[in-house]
Amino acid sequence: MSETRRNQSNHERIDSSENQHRRVVIENSHGEKLVGVLQDTGSTETVVICHGFQSSKDRIPMRTIANVFERLKITTFRFDFTGNGESQGTFQYGNYRREAEDLRSVLQHLRGENREISAIIGHSKGGNVVLLYAAKYKDVETVVNISGRFFLEKGIEGRLGKDYMKRIKEDGFIDVRNRKGKFEYRVTEESLKDRLTTNTHEACLSIHENCRVLTVHGSDDRIVSVTEAYEFAKYIKNHKLCVIEGADHEFTSHQHQLASTVLSFFKKDDDDDGVISTSTRDLTRAVVPITSRI
Repeated sequence: MSETRRNQSNHERIDSSENQHRRVVIENSHGEKLVGVLQDTGSTETVVICHGFQSSKDRIPMRTIANVFERLKITTFRFDFTGNGESQGTFQYGNYRREAEDLRSVLQHLRGENREISAIIGHSKGGNVVLLYAAKYKDVETVVNISGRFFLEKGIEGRLGKDYMKRIKEDGFIDVRNRKGKFEYRVTEESLKDRLTTNTHEACLSIHENCRVLTVHGSDDRIVSVTEAYEFAKYIKNHKLCVIEGADHEFTSHQHQLASTVLSFFKKDDDDDGVISTSTRDLTRAVVPITSRI
């Protein structure tokens, strides 16, 4: 198949608005097809947005952030990691470093199309992934970590039960079911080990000082405690922290505040004292009561 035909088959128009929303398929390093949406404004400047655990490119806040950048004529690309959403592959618990490699494949593809990657943004687990990527490859200058978890050993009991380590040693795996008893996914000993051996602290220390990092967290996050946001501030050299009062893990009722904060950081609308200005002409002004620059 010619390169032109391949690009045509991998770029399907899915929206008839003034800006093109195109379904793009990118092959990762394992030969699996990752599916994403390119909100093409005509600008080569591109922001890449990553979803969280068992999520997809189409959930909030990924769509909200993409739409805000689109209004400023900045192209965005949001995609599904391996085993999530429309992408190929098997869903795996853990998989942080593997997803960082998915992100690597995406950025290489976009750069191959002469696009300039101006920022990578991740929500929840995606926040960890963009930080791991920045620590390893050091080829992005702006990173946004939304609701990421610093202590990856936390949050496991809530999903697997208090005796998860004993059970997984005995059986080799744990099947996770929802409240109705329906099977959701299997956690193997290997995938659990992958999570527990992913070193967030080390990654934060490895991010170059020329890379600007923003951490945004909701004060009412019941999935990842807001206290973990302060850990990122301790170890990332060029870092800003914003806590949005009353916001939950997905910023369900605070989408405008989240988008405004991210956009302000991206545009470098920050004051000398490290306080992030979140006012824009088109968006609701965010309440940013807590900031830190370390």
